[in-house]
Amino acid sequence: MENIMKTMLDQREERIRDWALRHQIALAGRFQRGRDLLRRAAAKREQGIDGILVTVGLCIIALLLCLVMKDSLSDFIETIVGAMTDKAKEILTGPGSTL
Repeated sequence: MENIMKTMLDQREERIRDWALRHQIALAGRFQRGRDLLRRAAAKREQGIDGILVTVGLCIIALLLCLVMKDSLSDFIETIVGAMTDKAKEILTGPGSTL
């Protein structure tokens, strides 16, 4: 009878050790999967977000320039357009021609 009890206790201890080992392996696997998922999420970059941020930044700068330099900016644009128009007339008419 004592032998049977000892065998039963040994079997129970073995089952407990097996369960603990399986549980430990399962936890380690979950931890590793979670760590890998976190690494992938941290390394992932959203495509196109940089371009959007640059575009928005440039638009804000352009608006600020327009607000701050509205009179000077219109003079600058008129000067550039006038110079380009004169150069275009010169190219189209050729040397010695008059419009």
